[in-house]
This record gives sequence, C-alpha cells and structure tokens, in this order.
Amino acid sequence: MDKTLPNGIHVTMITPFTDDNRIDYAGVEGLLQWYADHQVDGIFALCQSSEIFFLSFEEKLQLLRFIVKNKPKGLSLIASGHTADDILTQQREAAAIAQEGIDAYVFISNRFATEDEDDRTFLRNAKEVADSIAGFPLGIYECPYPYKRLLSPQVLTSLLDIGDFQFLKDTSCSVEQMQAKLVAMQGTKFKLFNANSATLLESLLIGAHGFSGVMANFHPELYQALMGAFHTDMEKAQRIQDVIGCLSLVENQIYPTNAKYYLGTLERLGFGYHTRSRDPGAFTRNRQLEIEQMWALTQTWKNRENAQIP
Repeated sequence: MDKTLPNGIHVTMITPFTDDNRIDYAGVEGLLQWYADHQVDGIFALCQSSEIFFLSFEEKLQLLRFIVKNKPKGLSLIASGHTADDILTQQREAAAIAQEGIDAYVFISNRFATEDEDDRTFLRNAKEVADSIAGFPLGIYECPYPYKRLLSPQVLTSLLDIGDFQFLKDTSCSVEQMQAKLVAMQGTKFKLFNANSATLLESLLIGAHGFSGVMANFHPELYQALMGAFHTDMEKAQRIQDVIGCLSLVENQIYPTNAKYYLGTLERLGFGYHTRSRDPGAFTRNRQLEIEQMWALTQTWKNRENAQIP
C-alpha cells in the first residue's frame, strides 16, 4: 500500500457509553460528524482515549467496523488495539484490526517490552508483530498506560527497517527530544504528531507535522487555527498557543469523563459521561463547572478572533 498520512490534527477518539455500560453507537455516529464539522484531519481510533484497555477484543472490532462504515469522507483513519501482554495474541489482534479498512495500524510502544527490558527486546517483539501485517502502513504511540516507553532516535531509525512507519504520537513533552526524533525521521515518510498542547507551537516551528492529543476532543478548531497561522502570522499563532496551553490543564482533571461531558452535554451530542476507566462519581459539580467555564471561554475566543471556524 502506498499511502501517506496527512499532516494536521489527528484526534484521539473517545468511546461514548450508555449508562448501562454498553457502547453508545448513536453517540459514536454523532461524534464522528462533530469531528468532521470541527476540522480534524484524521481520527485515531482504538487508542487510550477510547478506553481500549477496558474493551473486549470483540467490542474493539465491532466499534472499529462501525467507525469505518460511518466515518465522514475526507478524514484519515488510524487505529491501534493490541493490548494483550503476549506477542502471539498481539499478532492476531493487529492482523484482525488492520484488515478492517483503516489507513494505518498504530502500535503501542509499551506492549513490546516490560519497563525493565531493553530496546533489543522491544525491537525483536515489534518486528514479530509488524511481520503479521507486513506491507501495511504503521505508526507507534508512546502510550502512558500502563507505563510510558519513550522512543529514542536510534529506535525510530530501527523501526524504519522493520516496516512502513508513518506516524509517531510523541508524548515526551520535550521539544529537545522531538527535535532529535525529527532529525532521525528526516527524508522518510515517518511523521511526528505532538500530543502535548503547551509545546505545540514550538514543535511545529522545528518541523513537527501536527497534533494528536486529548485536547482535540474539546476544541480541535483552535488547534487547526494554530496550524494555519504559524507559517503566516506568528502573533496570532502565539495568541492561540497561549489559550490552548492554558486550557490544556484540564487534561489533569478527570479525562475522558470531562471530554464526554463537554461533547455530550455542552456540545449537545446527547451522550452521557459514563466511563469504564474512571469513576464518574469523581466528576463532581465543581469539576463540571470548570468544563462549562472552559467551553464558554472557547466560544468567546472564537467569536473575538473571527477565525472562520465553527
């Protein structure tokens, strides 16, 4: 397959649930359209934001099939899903998901080695799983759960010998580390998508290809406006950066519960904020008010900037 993922905003898709703990497919359909209306370039499905460590493999496949069937035209679709500990099961999971009509399969970096195992073990296991979907476009995600395994430039270079890697979701939060990775990626199809809001503008200025973080579930149009401004209007780009960097503090609140409240209630998509990964009871009224005030501030900013976004 000769595909190249687009630059821009790849939103980490959440999974709406019903109050009785099933996937809310009406909510999923509305969310897909909301992403399209709010100018994302691509969707990262079956990621940590999707609560994949709390979905059965059958649920993951059914959810992905629904997303593929209902995805608005023009959006790229990448997905992960190999949450098992053993490599043989990961091979089966990756092969099953890759054949469902996605543009690239994204590996989770901490699945290939335990925290105390070295990069040789990581690369050996990565090759075994990659070989199960040989020739398919690939990505890799430095997922923080159950532990964060950051990738060195040397490991990234070695991954290019293993498969057609095109997507890195970087969670280092370090411009210096991202710059070193970008040097290693130079001249290849491998692209770096920053997951950290505070460093986004700095990372774009050194060559990062876009954003793939949880805050695109709140106001992706602000991120798209930053992507459009940083080459042509640095004053505007810095104003946007100041806003998104500050608002991104809600990542440390109770995510993805707060994103579901923002989308389902404030954006009127009609789903609740039940989650499997967090206790919804911890989303107390003061936390709801923080999200309501962030939503209001977002609307004020958009109206004042007149940025021609929804």
